[in-house]
Amino acid sequence: MRYMCLVYLDNHAFDGMSEADQKQLTRDSLAYDRELEKGGHLVMASALAPVTSATTVKVRQGKVSMIDGPFAETKEFLGGFLLIEARDLNQALNLAAGVPVGKVGKVEVRPLWDISESL
Repeated sequence: MRYMCLVYLDNHAFDGMSEADQKQLTRDSLAYDRELEKGGHLVMASALAPVTSATTVKVRQGKVSMIDGPFAETKEFLGGFLLIEARDLNQALNLAAGVPVGKVGKVEVRPLWDISESL
């Protein structure tokens, strides 16, 4: 079964962290991705560009509007994701617990939903 691991950070997640520590966290994250891949668990993973680069698109009553930046002001932002394959939720949670960025943020784990089953 596939699970999406959404990595959330707050606006101050890296405050007080040296540049060397930030680079090490990046190296650790890439190494963990390779470990998941070798174990047959990683489908895809990526960090996201800063929230300031986002554009929010919405359609209401046939009208399209676009807003620079995130739609809602929040203290947390989506910083990246991992799409993993796991035998069950318990294994997915254990794999998510190993995500290095979880040490400065948090990782939300959600099973993918086959929407075609609801038709």
